[in-house]
Amino acid sequence: MRKIVATVLAALAMGSAVAVPASAAPTGVHSQCGKYICVMTAHHNRFVQDITVRTTDGLPGTLRSYWGNYHSPKVNAASHRWEVGYEQAGSKLVCGGLERDGRSIEDGICVTI
Repeated sequence: MRKIVATVLAALAMGSAVAVPASAAPTGVHSQCGKYICVMTAHHNRFVQDITVRTTDGLPGTLRSYWGNYHSPKVNAASHRWEVGYEQAGSKLVCGGLERDGRSIEDGICVTI
């Protein structure tokens, strides 16, 4: 009986692992940090799925992210997701920036995809 239960559980585990389409799974999660911010992205080849920009010092500021023709509005927490399969031809950098008190503190921190 234990063998049957173990076999069924193994089959279910294998089935759930195969059920995720390859296009939905990111091939890379990369990050690049500067002195004040970190830019993180999840992507499948050149198809970016997520951009997140965070401060490293924990102090408040205005963040933004950009990739190709996408430029986020200036916000307190910069994160954006796209549907699987969204592509911008020729866009190889995912970048972020930080402003405080109307001044650019750090900009052009980029991840190459």
